[in-house]
Amino acid sequence: MTWRFILVALVASNVRAQPAALAALVDRWAEHFGVPSELVRAVIEAESNWNPRAASPAGAVGLMQLMPDTAAAFRVGNRFDPAENIRGGVAYLAFLMEQCGGDLRLVVGAYNAGHSRVLKAGLRYKHPETVNFTHRVAYLFRRNRWESMLSQRKEPDE
Repeated sequence: MTWRFILVALVASNVRAQPAALAALVDRWAEHFGVPSELVRAVIEAESNWNPRAASPAGAVGLMQLMPDTAAAFRVGNRFDPAENIRGGVAYLAFLMEQCGGDLRLVVGAYNAGHSRVLKAGLRYKHPETVNFTHRVAYLFRRNRWESMLSQRKEPDE
């Protein structure tokens, strides 16, 4: 009985960080572009912790921390607008999934470091920030998958 309470508490704490409107945008664009919504949620949590006003010293902004060139390439006019930022970020993830042959390690590394660097070096790309980011997103992705499975599971009739 205790493990159920702990699991529910973990799921609830994650849900609080994701406003319903943002979660709906993630689901919409993830389905549209064929990207796992759990991956999009993991990237957003790792990049901005669900803060649409987040800005990095390198110039990345918004929920999915889009750089100016990436935003322009995916027709994002206002990088701070959550709807545009999520659409552009998910479109970029879909592009990377195609470029990386679906290898999520490369996709996430390329999202962080830039696709040309990672595509050139492949799994040999070992920049510490990118390695840490990839591990963080992998952990969050697995957690999100687990939570998603649990939320769809029905309890047996007693």
